[in-house]
Amino acid sequence: MAKTIKVALAGAGAFGIKHLDGIKNIDGVEVVSLVSRDLDKTKEVAAKYGIGHVTTELADSLALPEVDAVILCTPTQMHAAQSIACLKAGKHVQVEIPLADKLADAEAVVALARQGGLVAMCGHTRRFNPSHQYVHQQIEAGKFSIFQMDVQTYFFRRTNMNALGQPRSWTDHLLWHHAAHTVDLFAYQAGSPIVQANAVQGPIHPQLGIAMDMSIQLKAANGAICTLSLSFNNDGPLGTFFRYIGDTATYIARYDDLFTGRDEQIDVSRVAVSMNGIELQDREFFTAIREGREPNSSVAQVLPCYQVLDQLERQLR
Repeated sequence: MAKTIKVALAGAGAFGIKHLDGIKNIDGVEVVSLVSRDLDKTKEVAAKYGIGHVTTELADSLALPEVDAVILCTPTQMHAAQSIACLKAGKHVQVEIPLADKLADAEAVVALARQGGLVAMCGHTRRFNPSHQYVHQQIEAGKFSIFQMDVQTYFFRRTNMNALGQPRSWTDHLLWHHAAHTVDLFAYQAGSPIVQANAVQGPIHPQLGIAMDMSIQLKAANGAICTLSLSFNNDGPLGTFFRYIGDTATYIARYDDLFTGRDEQIDVSRVAVSMNGIELQDREFFTAIREGREPNSSVAQVLPCYQVLDQLERQLR
C-alpha cells in the first residue's frame, strides 16, 4: 500500500476550505497541519476537518518531519516567499494562483524548483475544470482548433471582501490574479505562446489603490486571439464566462458547465473522476508526487503567463 502523503495547508479562508473539502475525497492523503493568522478560527476549522496540528506560523508546519507537502492558500503577496520557504524545507508545494505578483519573484520560485527533486505547482484551476478539460481533449484529438476566446470575469467587490463575503486583510488584483487564469488558459488551449498583449484599465479606486475595470487583448503565435473583460464593479451575474470560437464548434463554459454556441448543454460528467476543479487540481499534485514527475500547471509551465502579466503591467504604468 502506498505511503500516506501528509500535508500542511496554509490559509483557512474560503479557498483553503475548498481544498480541504476536495482532499477529503482523495485516498492516501491526510492534512496534518493547518496554518492561518487567526488562531481561534483556525482551531475551529481544524476541529471540523480532524486536523491535529494548528499554528499561526508556516515555519512551525515546515518543521514537522512528517509533513511531505504544503498547499498555500494565503494572500497573494506571500505566495512566492512562502513557496521558496517550502522548497528550501524539502517540501513539495502547491501554491494557489497567482504564483507571484511580480515577475522576478515568480522567476525565483521557478529557478529554485528546477534545482531538484520536488514537485512545485501553481493552482491554475481552469486547466482542471471538466468544462475546459473537455475542450482541451477535443483540441488534442484534432477535432477543434481555436480562432478566438471571449472571456468575461465579473465580480461585485467594491469593498475588500473575500469569496465568503468576509473582510480581507489584503487587496485582490484584477491583473495579477484574475487575468492570470485566462492568460494561462488561452495559451494552454491554443497550444501556442502569446506573442502580443495589450491592456487598458479604468479609474484607480481611491481606497483600494487598484483598477476596478480592465480590458485585455491577446494574440498567440498561431494566430488565435483572446479578448478578456474584467470588473469588480459588475452588479449582475458573477463569475467567469468563456466563449470558445473555433473551426468546428463554439463552446460556452460557465464554471463547470459547458454548452454549445446554441446553448445546448454538453455532458462533462465523465471527463474526469470529479466535477470539482479544485479536487482535480489536488489529485494532479498528489499523483505527481507519487510518480515523481512534473505536474500539469507546474511553476515552470505557468511562468510564461507571468511574463505576459509583467508586460501588461508595464504598459498600464
